[in-house]
Amino acid sequence: MTQPNMPADFFWGNSVSSMQTEGAWQEDGKGLSVYDVRPATDHTMDWHDAIDEYHRYAEDLDLMADMGMNMYRIQISWSRVVPDGDGAFNEAGIQYYSDLIDAMIARGIEPMVNLYHFDMPLALAKSDNGFMSRHTVDAFVRFGAEMFKRFSDRVKYWITFNEHNLYFTDEVFEISGYDHGERTLSEMYRIFHHTMLAHARLDAIAHTKYPGLQLGGMLAHAATYPATSKPEDVYAARKLNEFLNNNLYDAFVLGRYSHEVMHYVKVHEIDWDYQPEDASVLSKMHADFLAFSYYRTDTVNADKIPAGEAPNRYLNTANETNRFLETNDWQWTIDPLGFRTILADVYSRYRVPMFPIENGIGLHETWDGVHEIADERRISYHRDHIQAMKDAMFEDGVAVLGYLGWGLIDIPSSHADMEKRYGFVYVNRSNHDLKDMRRVPKKSYHWFKQVMATNGDKL
Repeated sequence: MTQPNMPADFFWGNSVSSMQTEGAWQEDGKGLSVYDVRPATDHTMDWHDAIDEYHRYAEDLDLMADMGMNMYRIQISWSRVVPDGDGAFNEAGIQYYSDLIDAMIARGIEPMVNLYHFDMPLALAKSDNGFMSRHTVDAFVRFGAEMFKRFSDRVKYWITFNEHNLYFTDEVFEISGYDHGERTLSEMYRIFHHTMLAHARLDAIAHTKYPGLQLGGMLAHAATYPATSKPEDVYAARKLNEFLNNNLYDAFVLGRYSHEVMHYVKVHEIDWDYQPEDASVLSKMHADFLAFSYYRTDTVNADKIPAGEAPNRYLNTANETNRFLETNDWQWTIDPLGFRTILADVYSRYRVPMFPIENGIGLHETWDGVHEIADERRISYHRDHIQAMKDAMFEDGVAVLGYLGWGLIDIPSSHADMEKRYGFVYVNRSNHDLKDMRRVPKKSYHWFKQVMATNGDKL
């Protein structure tokens, strides 16, 4: 069969977070976030400067426009616009995002806004233990509602929480403003539930007050394979998918948690602060699209799961190397077919447009100051994943809104490592040396530009 052309309104672009791009950690009234006070280590940077996009966004947007991108997903830093998380709004911070959004639009780049990407205002982490508290939920809803009010005239596409299912894993204790506690399973479930309530309340505001807005839920979706055809491995993979993925998709689309998860909570007497009125709040959710990040797949060996372990925690001990897949330097598998599988499975189950808004490969790269970085492996990665997406669209019938790469102008990783690079553009800094932060296109930049010239029809 001759493959059809890509939709004329398809989105191609870049995704980032505020703490990994902006820098300017003490400028224009910004308050401290939990990331701002994390020190550098021998192998990681601090978060004070990032790639200085606060001052260089025009240059970066010019590069994106030159490549042919028509969407840029940014994050509005909560502590930049509400320095203490729940007090006065900082007009200088709001003006920065207004200017950034206007600069995107002027270049034909559609803005997408994410409201939370792990960087809790430090004041709320200290006073309320982050999302352990319903007061933090109220403060976040207040912040999000104000951002809808300020920017709904120019921003159509929104998400609330980056990689929302991570709040149903042990990663939650690093990304939710959690300051102290025992890191129990009940605390994990409580934080997750509070963040879902926050999403639901903002979902209701968006769809009642601003009917033109498109708001979706977002997961970090790594499909999990059974290590063998042994029934126990197959069942463990199924259980993981139900808890880490379907549970959230059910909430976003159907307005309720998975029956299986609810039963688990009851049987195991988990204290997750589920109040009688919460069911009504959740029931009103409506997803305009289902967004996800995709980088790799996992493989679960049931023999390695401790007796009585919660499904949320299976991969803590039972994830093993897939002998059929290549990996990058961080042992993340390279699996384009896994990408297609997720698109097809989720769309077939929910029939809501899919939107992969993070994809890419981290590589070790250095620049000699003269020669172009020949990142053939990155070109191959994106070519194969875009083709897998097109196969999902044209052979499996999946409605896909766009394809956004992650950090396509180099940014530090979420664990503060500038040497794990995802970009089509090299940023000249290291973990401990800011250098000049010059932006230098790699070979992949020119490849992607050629792909964009045909709207992805020719790879």
